[in-house]
Amino acid sequence: MDNFSSPFRARRYLAYVSMFGTTQIHKRNPYTVAFWSTAFPGFGHLLLNKYIRGYLLVLWEFYINQKIHLNLAIVHSFNGEFQAARDALDPKFMSLYIPVYLFAIWDSYRTAVDMNKVYVLARREDARFSEFSIGALEVNYLDKRKPWIAVVWSIGIPSVGQLYLHRIVLATFILLSTIVLVRESHIILAIHDLILGDFRSSKEAVDAQWLLYAPSFYFFYDLRRLCHHRREQQAFRPFFKEPPRSKLPAARRHINDREQSRLMQIFATFDYSTLLEIAITELEAHGVSSIYAVPLDLRKEEPRLLDSLHRADGLSFLDKGMVLAFMFATVGASKGFVWAWGPVIWGLIGAAIGFALGVAINGLLYLRTRRKNRTALLKGKRGGRHPGRHLRR
Repeated sequence: MDNFSSPFRARRYLAYVSMFGTTQIHKRNPYTVAFWSTAFPGFGHLLLNKYIRGYLLVLWEFYINQKIHLNLAIVHSFNGEFQAARDALDPKFMSLYIPVYLFAIWDSYRTAVDMNKVYVLARREDARFSEFSIGALEVNYLDKRKPWIAVVWSIGIPSVGQLYLHRIVLATFILLSTIVLVRESHIILAIHDLILGDFRSSKEAVDAQWLLYAPSFYFFYDLRRLCHHRREQQAFRPFFKEPPRSKLPAARRHINDREQSRLMQIFATFDYSTLLEIAITELEAHGVSSIYAVPLDLRKEEPRLLDSLHRADGLSFLDKGMVLAFMFATVGASKGFVWAWGPVIWGLIGAAIGFALGVAINGLLYLRTRRKNRTALLKGKRGGRHPGRHLRR
């Protein structure tokens, strides 16, 4: 049951809350989206909330990859066994794989560019949307979620973090895919042999064709968990009566000095949560109607190093880290079939190296951009020009 209906039909909405999840749009890096489609067709569309198209492409990738044994050919290629890679591939289905693969990359990039434009228009339109949904099977509402909790649960089992974010359909799809992947790759048996110190048995236990799906599923993540707080504050907008830079309201002039002396003004700052909304509505129920609430954490600031649960712009500092973790884990797992410690250990080592390298690259780019902005600002002040005008040049 939806609790919201608008007398005016808006053209664009930033979010939609239903019993089975919350669908929202925000800015995406089109290159990051295209890369995840390169890693696994369909993942880029899932990042953009294009679920039906994403599910179909993921299922197609599973089917056609198993038909042509592409993952096995990748393992042989990384190990220099090119003749074995040629023998592993089935040429009858290669002509079916390539067009769909290229379409997934192109379409995800194109959709990301278009949805970024739609996001800008939706932000300017700033239409109200439903923030609460209740039905016979589920209850869903906007609330502030902690990103690190979703990450920790996803590290244990992929899809559990999506359940924490109340994305039932997506979590079910990823969970079923993970179960099939774990069962067919025998990765649990390989980990068991590793714990016992039997590296040879661990290497022989895993199925190379199925194991190479693991890095893409394990390191695929969704930054939408960082944007729940901003959406929840927009749902709480009736109490945020003024923009952050506005001045405090002056005392009413028609009140005489005697009544003015009895007035009390209380100033306080709070971290936003549902408890804050309960407190404000409780004050209103007791007759305190003059409440002036300002969202302090939505003020304009320079970009920060990391997104947090208090501020998130939809762009993560960890994008390159996850991308390189997937790439290095794939190479490490492939080389592990030849090297001594096996594919599981080398896959984890490659993931750690790739993640650290990606975070370091993002850190250097962030510091470089910050230094350039400060230099441009100082030059603008010394030259007597307006800083914003100088930066635009």
